[in-house]
Amino acid sequence: MPTTTDFRIALFPGDGIGPEVSRPCLALVQEAVARVGGFSLTFEELPAGAACYRDTGTALPAAALRAAGRSDAILLAAMGLPSVRYPDGTEIAPQLDLRFEFGLYAGVRPARALPGLPLPLADPRARDIDLVLVRESTEGLFAARGNGIVEDDAVARDTMVISRGVCERLFDFSFALGRRRKAAGRQGIVTCVDKANVFTSLAFFRKIFDERAAGHGDVGAEHAYVDAMALNLVRQPWAFDVIVTENMFGDILSDLCAGLVGGMGLAPSGDIGDDHAVFQPCHGSAPDIAGQGRANPTAMILSAAMMLDWLAERHGVTASAQAASLLTGAVETAYAGGLLPCELGGTAGTAEIAAAVSAALDAASAHAPAPSR
Repeated sequence: MPTTTDFRIALFPGDGIGPEVSRPCLALVQEAVARVGGFSLTFEELPAGAACYRDTGTALPAAALRAAGRSDAILLAAMGLPSVRYPDGTEIAPQLDLRFEFGLYAGVRPARALPGLPLPLADPRARDIDLVLVRESTEGLFAARGNGIVEDDAVARDTMVISRGVCERLFDFSFALGRRRKAAGRQGIVTCVDKANVFTSLAFFRKIFDERAAGHGDVGAEHAYVDAMALNLVRQPWAFDVIVTENMFGDILSDLCAGLVGGMGLAPSGDIGDDHAVFQPCHGSAPDIAGQGRANPTAMILSAAMMLDWLAERHGVTASAQAASLLTGAVETAYAGGLLPCELGGTAGTAEIAAAVSAALDAASAHAPAPSR
């Protein structure tokens, strides 16, 4: 029996800047894994996205979907091009297809202020922003995707779907996350965000939250309406720990959270289900800067670190968590040293950011204990 676990990772570089941020990310991940030891990663690059649809008529080939389903985890860079659309006018988004296909109900969107970077909020407490938004990712208003109707060119209808089974898994996931964060020194409070005062579906959402909260008494439970949450995320984002909400609300609020810590180039994410998980930067394919060397790979790198953490938890491979910590720490060290990406007014592009993270990995490894086995 082999002593080293080899994880198979499906890689979707996708469109626009996707391949540009994928290349340095993979190099840095493999560097972190090699420095820790005790396990390995094998990446299989797969086609999907808007360019794939434009060239072949298929956005997510069946063979690529099957390969992704066989993998231990899925790492996705960016998909979609504004100029390439389906006949109904909607954009190509295989990342959504993966969520529905694999039942990835928990969209995990961390927002944490990195050292050394300028923040949009002047309050010094903004340096303490460290929250996680958990977005239900398979239903809500997004359940209407591809099923909306237009009646006589006069009325359009989309339908929100909230189901008990998905909500129970979502809330249990969120409370478990809150418990882990509490053990790590955070607040251990989960805030349910809804519009329960207006919509029956979201009153049902809140009802199920309260039911599941009763079984997680060691973790705090609070409520907020989505409009009030948008206000308070700007006023005092450092006050929140875990936020759980419906799909569309999560889509909007997660971008707000990313803006609070510097933007989409710094925002990682994971879409997690019972058996599969996809990890990807929150940003899009940014075709306007593709090929210019300006794309920020940080969100992709941090998404890969999230993947390593998830693999560690799912398979009990401690070395994978150590590699995740090493990689995340290297990103923090790089920015604390004065690195400033292009989108924040600096000059650091893809290569410079990757080089700074690699140098930080070297420095950290020089003082690290012997690799795990």
